[in-house]
Amino acid sequence: MTVTAPPTPGDLRERFAPLLQEIAAGSADRDRQRRLPHEEVRALAAAGFTAITVPHEHGGAGADVETLMRLLIDLGEADSNLPQLLRAHFAVVDDLLHGTEQGDPAPWFARIAAGEIFGNASHERSSATVGDLATTVRPDGDGFRISGIKHYSTGSLFADWILVSAVTPEGRRARVTVGRHDAGVDVRDDWDGFGQTLTGSGTTVLEDVPVPAERVTLLEGGDGAVTAKTSFLQLVLLASLVGVGRAALRDGIDFVRSRTRVYSQGVGATAAEDPLVQQVIGRLAATVAAAEDSVLAAARALAEAQAARGAEGVGELADAAELRTVQAQITAVAGVLEVTTELFEVGGASATSRGRALDRHWRNARTLSSHNPVIYQERAIGDRLLNGTGLLYFWSTGSPPHRSRLRRRRARPSEGGGGAPAPG
Repeated sequence: MTVTAPPTPGDLRERFAPLLQEIAAGSADRDRQRRLPHEEVRALAAAGFTAITVPHEHGGAGADVETLMRLLIDLGEADSNLPQLLRAHFAVVDDLLHGTEQGDPAPWFARIAAGEIFGNASHERSSATVGDLATTVRPDGDGFRISGIKHYSTGSLFADWILVSAVTPEGRRARVTVGRHDAGVDVRDDWDGFGQTLTGSGTTVLEDVPVPAERVTLLEGGDGAVTAKTSFLQLVLLASLVGVGRAALRDGIDFVRSRTRVYSQGVGATAAEDPLVQQVIGRLAATVAAAEDSVLAAARALAEAQAARGAEGVGELADAAELRTVQAQITAVAGVLEVTTELFEVGGASATSRGRALDRHWRNARTLSSHNPVIYQERAIGDRLLNGTGLLYFWSTGSPPHRSRLRRRRARPSEGGGGAPAPG
């Protein structure tokens, strides 16, 4: 029996480049028409993109987290909706890889390698306090039943399986896997954001859905435990964001090269020969490169933490990865928002043509940047450096609890375990 070697990162980027070019070619039209990328998602699954981190022996490419983020940046340049809508999927694979899911992962690896996809249903708009859930999962014979309403169910419209966060009647947190087409599951396309309009981030309604016992995991650990999960989830968003920056730069260059008219104030025979236009393009290119480098540096820190799982000092490595990721978020958000705004300096009013759809880059960047708002992340780093306060490893929204619960404890980076929410 011949055993082939796992593909290299370069092999994977070369393998998927033609498909990503096809996806990029239709990106502007999909945005204008609000045409959901069902075909594109299935094409990625058929090509093996959704299994790139599945171990090679289980039918995947066995890629590490840095390679994954490089490929998600490439995909984000083609269409930034796609990495975000696949965030829950890759998070599930990451959990299977690093042992945070119970049971033998091999059957799920086989399903994923065959093209099956995970979506997400974690966040709620109920009146529950921050961190609490209204969605309940209760015993029912040999299995369970789950009921609740979830919002921002990113990716679930395109999925075979949906990962749902819930609580038991006793108040214990649980993670539940339901089939996308199970009886009682209603996934709605009602996301109304002005950017990232094709991620399927709508409402999921669960009405007394029966769930086998093997698809319900009761969770251990508190909300404040140090974990590498939050770093992973944030990096997928940042990969999407950097992809937006690269796409904006690409389209800006193409736009300038296509211009035949010049301004009376210009000093070049063409727009491409004008030193001021060249200066803008050069500055934007440097900003995109800095944002990409910061994200990949954080991915390497995450890879180091993941490789040390179970070893002494893993908590310090996970904490370092989280800090590096938050710093990358601050860098990438500011940089890509600048790029998607300054892009219009090279073209005047003609750059605002709906036919060019350059506005989608700013809309997508602004929407991605609104996740886990930077103002809180900046303060968290300052509080950590000045007062030794631990970073926050649980993201949620809701009605404010008693003020004393809002204070985070001092850093204890030797801790490990769960506590991160399901991906939103």
